[in-house]
Amino acid sequence: MNQKQNSRTAGLAHWQQSQAQQSQAQQVLQAQQVLQAQPAQPVQRSYKDTLFRMLFNDKEALLSLYNAVGQTDYRDTSQLEIVTLENAIYMNMKNDLAFLINLELNLYEHQSTWNPNMPLRDLFYVAREYEQLIRKDTLYSSRLVKLPVPRFLVFCNGKMPEQAERIVLKLSDSFEKATDDPELELKVTVLNINAGCNETLMNACRLLKEYSLYVARVRTYAAQMDMNTAVNRAVEECISEGILEDFLLKSRAEVVAMSIFEYDEERERELIKKAEFECGKEEGMKTGIELGKAQGIELGKVQGIELGKAQGIELGKAQGMKALIQALQELGASREAALLSLKKQFSLSEEEAEKQLDKFWPVTME
Repeated sequence: MNQKQNSRTAGLAHWQQSQAQQSQAQQVLQAQQVLQAQPAQPVQRSYKDTLFRMLFNDKEALLSLYNAVGQTDYRDTSQLEIVTLENAIYMNMKNDLAFLINLELNLYEHQSTWNPNMPLRDLFYVAREYEQLIRKDTLYSSRLVKLPVPRFLVFCNGKMPEQAERIVLKLSDSFEKATDDPELELKVTVLNINAGCNETLMNACRLLKEYSLYVARVRTYAAQMDMNTAVNRAVEECISEGILEDFLLKSRAEVVAMSIFEYDEERERELIKKAEFECGKEEGMKTGIELGKAQGIELGKVQGIELGKAQGIELGKAQGMKALIQALQELGASREAALLSLKKQFSLSEEEAEKQLDKFWPVTME
């Protein structure tokens, strides 16, 4: 028994040692192979950073983005402290960046699809950030706990409503009841970073502009060829044209795998949206048909009753006129007398009374 256990322990140790010796490049290649072999399966990765976060998760790059957004000119990266929450994941990806500078807590997030719920998500996020930042303070003292000013920004390279370059989302838009002066508010500025949009911002931050150009290139080729070929072609062209050149040369394998991963996630979200829309449309049609049938039956009942009532009144009226004419005939009344009686009793015109007499006053009785 001890021999078997020793053997198993030695085997496990050997396996762990061999795993530890794998290089980062080999891990990336393995991730890429999995991605190509199972394009239709939910994507699982040992890394979850988006390409945007990978680019800007560096103090110098992040400071350049901050300066471009706020039109400032900070040069000292030591003034910037990255405080991103490490366990915040959206749709299998880490796409957030949080940092402190100039007594501000900046929450930057990248989105490849439009999301109107960012204020609510940022509310949860900033609450956790503040909890971390003041963990050494007490909220029960008489001293006011000071907080950095929050700034919420989303960089979106998906389809913006009406192709807008800038949209401000508000938490109060989510409230079920509209209020002019909400007691809790949070505003998120969404910036369109698709190629050709927000040129002033793009020109102020070269890295952001080149990222936008790279994404546009990938999307163009993805519509024409398989994803692996599209990404590799975009990478090669961008390197040759000096777009993200240093970054792509340094991390090409990881960028390729990550770009395929992000595109698959984006495509999966679009497919989910489409499926939900089709399902909703089908359910709506079914409900509409059932509702239409029920309303049609009910309307048919009402119209049938009304028609029956009208027909019954007409039939009763006809029978009444016939009975009156016959009674007058039996009493020996003249046609002229019967005509006058019909007009008076049934409110008939001269012409209508004549028609009824023609119907029920036999010629032989004249």
